[in-house]
Amino acid sequence: MARFWPTAIFYAHPVSYSSYTHPQPNRIILGVKGMILLWHRRRISNFLIPVLLFFLGLMLGAWLADCQPLAALVGRTNRLLPIYSVGTTEKKVALSFDATWGAEYTPKLLATLKQHGVKTTFFLTNIWLKKYPDVARQIAADGHEIGLHSASHPHFTALSPAEMEKELQENSRMVTEVTGYKAELFRPPFGDYNDTVIRTVERLGYRAIQWDVDSLDWQEQMTATDIYNRVVKGIKPGSIVLFHNNGRYTADVLGPLLDKLKADGYQVVPVGQLILKGDYYVDHAGVQRAGR
Repeated sequence: MARFWPTAIFYAHPVSYSSYTHPQPNRIILGVKGMILLWHRRRISNFLIPVLLFFLGLMLGAWLADCQPLAALVGRTNRLLPIYSVGTTEKKVALSFDATWGAEYTPKLLATLKQHGVKTTFFLTNIWLKKYPDVARQIAADGHEIGLHSASHPHFTALSPAEMEKELQENSRMVTEVTGYKAELFRPPFGDYNDTVIRTVERLGYRAIQWDVDSLDWQEQMTATDIYNRVVKGIKPGSIVLFHNNGRYTADVLGPLLDKLKADGYQVVPVGQLILKGDYYVDHAGVQRAGR
């Protein structure tokens, strides 16, 4: 027994001592790699978490903006906007036609509207009224709404308030002289506006109207099928659709489009009948909503 214990101690202690004082190289490498990996993970987390929270906030804000009454909290904007569309669940939409150049296809367009028993809105410039007064009178005689589109079709953001006022007053005067209609709506040429434009328009008692569905019927490369599909895809309850009275294929598209809208349960009304009266606000997306 006396010979056994020293031997046991001799073989036990070196193993323990060596393991403690001389760590294995592989364990050191693994430890360093682990620390580097942990550091990278923390860096990635510190970057990704704020980014994800930011985008989640945007998505939540957009969703809340369309939910009443929460839209009152997050859907408003300090910027002044025209009315792009109307927030409604009723399947009502408005078709609108800007008239500045030409009238070749307008008689066919008016005939199609009369055939379908549909009333729409025409935004007329003085440029067009001077050249086609008889067509303008026919528009009014058929019961369509007439809105202002300026006297000379300038970029309104390049004008002073006084120049804007002159454009609107001259346009209003000629619309009344030619058609007998007293306009209440205005569409800025080129859809060009800023706070000063909207403020001036509203000060003069008009409502600024934009659109949420652009047919692009003025573009040369657009076919009748392209225009039809674009409008059908974009339209929804409360939409305001932009056309031009003399687009090459606008009159051809109008009949099939009206048939489609009727089949889908939509009622087509003038812009003035679509937009809300009384207390309303225009949210960050240009949607007119009831309330203060």
